[in-house]
Amino acid sequence: MQDLCDGQNKCPPMGLESLKIDDFQLHASSTKRYGLGAHRGRLNIQAGLYEDDLYDGAWCAGRDDPLQWFEVDARRLTKFTGVITQGRNSLWSSDWVTSYKVMISNDSHTWMTLKNGSDDLIFRSNREKEIPVQNIFPTPVVARYIRVNPQSWFSSGSICMRVEILGCPMPDPNNYYHRRNEVITSDDLDFRHHTYKEMRQLMKVVNEMCPNITRIYNIGKSQGGLKLYAFEISDNPGEHEVGEPEFRYTAGSHGNEVLGRELLLLLMQFMCLEYLSGNQRIRHLVEETRIHLLPSVNPDGYEKAFEVGSELSGWSLGRWNNNGIDIHHNFPDLSSVLWEAEAKKLIPRKMFNHHVPIPEWYQSQNASVALETRALMAWMEKMPFVLGSNLQGGELVVTFPYDRTRSPGVTREQTPTPDDHIFRWLAFSYASTHRLMTDASRRVCHTEDFAKEDGTINGASWHTAAGSMNDFSYLHTNCFELTMFVGCDKFPHENELPEEWENNRESLLVFMEQVHRGIKGVVRDLQGRGIANAIISVEGINHDVRTAADGDYWRLLNPGEYKVTARAHGYASASKKCEVGYEIGATRCDFKIGRPNLSRIREIMEKFNRQPIKLQVRQLQTHRSGERLLGT
Repeated sequence: MQDLCDGQNKCPPMGLESLKIDDFQLHASSTKRYGLGAHRGRLNIQAGLYEDDLYDGAWCAGRDDPLQWFEVDARRLTKFTGVITQGRNSLWSSDWVTSYKVMISNDSHTWMTLKNGSDDLIFRSNREKEIPVQNIFPTPVVARYIRVNPQSWFSSGSICMRVEILGCPMPDPNNYYHRRNEVITSDDLDFRHHTYKEMRQLMKVVNEMCPNITRIYNIGKSQGGLKLYAFEISDNPGEHEVGEPEFRYTAGSHGNEVLGRELLLLLMQFMCLEYLSGNQRIRHLVEETRIHLLPSVNPDGYEKAFEVGSELSGWSLGRWNNNGIDIHHNFPDLSSVLWEAEAKKLIPRKMFNHHVPIPEWYQSQNASVALETRALMAWMEKMPFVLGSNLQGGELVVTFPYDRTRSPGVTREQTPTPDDHIFRWLAFSYASTHRLMTDASRRVCHTEDFAKEDGTINGASWHTAAGSMNDFSYLHTNCFELTMFVGCDKFPHENELPEEWENNRESLLVFMEQVHRGIKGVVRDLQGRGIANAIISVEGINHDVRTAADGDYWRLLNPGEYKVTARAHGYASASKKCEVGYEIGATRCDFKIGRPNLSRIREIMEKFNRQPIKLQVRQLQTHRSGERLLGT
């Protein structure tokens, strides 16, 4: 059996935070109430905003005395090497344990307390409720059961704990529970956490393995001066091919949510190796799609979390950039701009229902806009992206726009876009192919049972957030953007990365393939030249898209028959019916539009700096009648 220990005296986490340890393996001497039961004593678990009987932020003992304990049943002999603890996650209470003993057993009846010579060993614990505190045992101990026995606690609080146990399972090929829960990957990839330099080196290695289909470039710099590297996968890297859609994955906008970052590094390795081995599915994706992977939007935040480590970074260390800005919610709030224009009936007379302009105040030098956000916005405006996703952590759910509630002062409310039906399909395409997201029997990560909603939710109906990357992408560009929360544990131990890769691999591929759903085409003039910025409208959907520089466009749509109209400034509009089938592969729907005579005359006059003479029709008729009377 592979040795999973990080060193002689430290093993990886057993999985209370990652949910590898299920609720039936957790027990306690007493419980204050159900929502504070042993099943809630998991490291980094979050309480609901309104703490109730179901979802609270720790295990809390029913009595405050030194006889209380929190127990984990490993279900097999395990080498225990340490314990990590936090206090209770709560907006209203201050509860944490300040010291504890540790006891072990092989049968749950006879218990042995860890000793310091002849005295019981007392471990110093937390001094506040959120920062994790790790205690490594002087000598590893082997047992099946382990108890944490609080001895002292915050004087103004109660016995409440969130716990992670460090342990290495001992060899036991006949263990039923281990065989049932074990997930093995056959992919030979680099399953570890990468520093910034190691990430850059890995991208270089993959690029050298597949030089004909990959390219490394950067879109700007972080506040700390680190380049934001992107990795392109395409059969013609560096070029936009007419008719080929562009797709993006980004990760790490919250620097401490590192699983998405590692998934993208694994994805680029996987696609390179599978392309070289002749995998037809991957070859088709590479040849028909221009794919961009940006694994670390907030490298400064990541470095802070990485320095502390996967178990000790807590829930928020490294989330923000160096200026304390949440990058994902740092974009201009264009939904409010659009809704205000709709209320004043300015659409489409004075403002379009798409490509909503960025407010002037946001573009000023004094605006609190992160360098990383500005780099992302410039990248999103430059590339004709069709579909994208940002990978985040701490939950298992896919969210889609709008992320801001339309009703003022409402924190949770269904707020659909005009493209709600296709957004729901896109979200479901990821969630339904993930190993866990739609599993109705899985345990909730924190407080929300998203499996009941097929693993998807409208962002605003979860919690309102103005200025999200998703809303900005939809309203300012052609790109439909969703957020994938890819795991309950924001910063899983690297020994869990193979299983997390298996959980997400198929979803990552399936979602990319959705960029080929709907219609596509080129809008040309009568001479066959592509027309940039032509507007593509679909009857019944109050949101348009525009053509790229070469006149090509892509419009994501669900199966059905649609009336589609193409129009451009100075050209006559054209409409046709386009049918979208159920199979992957966008329906071709091209347009040729010409200029009306009046537009051509105006263009010629403007070219030669002459203004057309405008005569009133009645004046012209009078003039001609006079000529006839005079016999001229």
